[in-house]
Amino acid sequence: MVHQTISSSAARAASASTKSKIMNRLLWRLSRCVASAAIVGTLWGCASAPPYNPAREAGIAALAPGALPGDNGPLPPALQSGKSRWVPVRWADLPGFADDPLFEAWNAWIKSCERPGPTFAPLCAEVRRLSIGTGEEQRAWMMQHLQPYRVEPLAAGSPGASEGLLTGYYEPLMDASRLPGPGYTVPLYRPPAGLNQRRPWYTRQQIDTLPEARAALRGNEIAYVADPIDALILQIQGSGRLRIAEPDGSQHLVRLAFAGTNDQPYQSVGRWLLDQGATRDATWPGIRAWLAQNPQRMNELLWSNPRVVFFREEPLSELDAAFGPRGAQGVALTPGRSIAVDAASIPYGTPVWLASSGAQVNLQKLVLAQDTGSAIVGAVRADYFAGWGAQAGELAGRLKQPLKLWVLWPKQP
Repeated sequence: MVHQTISSSAARAASASTKSKIMNRLLWRLSRCVASAAIVGTLWGCASAPPYNPAREAGIAALAPGALPGDNGPLPPALQSGKSRWVPVRWADLPGFADDPLFEAWNAWIKSCERPGPTFAPLCAEVRRLSIGTGEEQRAWMMQHLQPYRVEPLAAGSPGASEGLLTGYYEPLMDASRLPGPGYTVPLYRPPAGLNQRRPWYTRQQIDTLPEARAALRGNEIAYVADPIDALILQIQGSGRLRIAEPDGSQHLVRLAFAGTNDQPYQSVGRWLLDQGATRDATWPGIRAWLAQNPQRMNELLWSNPRVVFFREEPLSELDAAFGPRGAQGVALTPGRSIAVDAASIPYGTPVWLASSGAQVNLQKLVLAQDTGSAIVGAVRADYFAGWGAQAGELAGRLKQPLKLWVLWPKQP
């Protein structure tokens, strides 16, 4: 899943719902009954970060809740990983590590083990075994086998260099119609034939105005939504869920997955409004409010972002609906436990400790690096997958706050 983020102001959003926690518990219980086969995929690896050399597994000792064992041994040297420098730290330096309900993140870790890189593949058998373990057993195993490293930019050297930016993204859920009709006039497209023969392809404005561009897309309509802004949001997020009304009157839920772009540069419509001095609130609610007062400028706003995203339709089973779309690692995303990162700094599939406090949410938790995005650039930069639907969209649209990251890398024997 490739997505972009929109500039936003720091307005308050609703906190995470109890529903999400209940769903995570159900998924955790389900994962205790489902055995996954290891599919060793190709994954970017850091030449400076040595691979794990598995030793014979020892028994896992449970920790008392909130307790950490002694962690006073010598620290390993710092590592360089692409654009980032990893500085070794103690487990006690990870804020909130003793209190995180790790079973919620274990679902995401098991997903990463469907396509592990060479560094983490040797650990996946134990990760799966511990899906039926307690949080204390999982925590003890992590401390036994992993070393935390604080992530910094390579050019770090000034106070605060390890602090970056956290934003959010989500999977929109919206109504649609298979055929155009009253209330549903905005098409969502599959990639057109010959897309790769013309790079870059037509801009958003050209698609809306040039007969040859419209002709090239004819017959590639997947479905129609009601609002051009809904279509834009779907394209910016990179995927979404549609409740599609079929011509026979039936309705079913499908997923639209990212299938390509017109290779035009992404431009934030929120940033365009801010640069124009048109609004001080560049969140989606703020953008919609501005459009309600300036409907004649709809095309001007839309055309400020020349990039168009194309989709493919995927069936959405009941089990698939419990997870998000597939991220850049090639595995399904887990709400609240998957992040998008700059893969030149943190390899896909890496467990990461995330700490972020701000107006929207306070987070101290284990997450998995499973996705990327065109706006996610830099060592200490992440996009937090909030889930799907309106509440997730509210959080994702307003989330913009300080961030610290620690990668959890296999220890060397």
